[in-house]
Amino acid sequence: MNLEKVVFGFFIVLAATLNFGFFIGDIDQPRHHHIYELFSAIVVNLIATVLKFGDRTQIGAVHLSTSLVADLQLVAAACVWGIAVHVTGEGMSPDVTTSVVSLSGGALFANVVSVVLLIAETVMLRR
Repeated sequence: MNLEKVVFGFFIVLAATLNFGFFIGDIDQPRHHHIYELFSAIVVNLIATVLKFGDRTQIGAVHLSTSLVADLQLVAAACVWGIAVHVTGEGMSPDVTTSVVSLSGGALFANVVSVVLLIAETVMLRR
């Protein structure tokens, strides 16, 4: 068993599941979407991105691009949240929550693509 592949797969799947955990719930209800879950999704996605830098294959390039998309959308969601709460003082209104959750939904889709690529790559592997 290759420990590097185990760690790589672990962080890809963990990034997707944390993002899913944040995403699930009523889209306009702030109490269904916790800030710490968004923060942990961002951190794990960033770790997964760093792990993808070493792969020089075509699938590795697509893995990296999906991870960068997820990072960008999750950071954008955190920025929308932070601006609404700390800059404008609007707080987590239904409109703001919808924007944050929608951005995390885009990141979730990128994470799902990454997991599908991981599964396809594993199935194509020959011993």
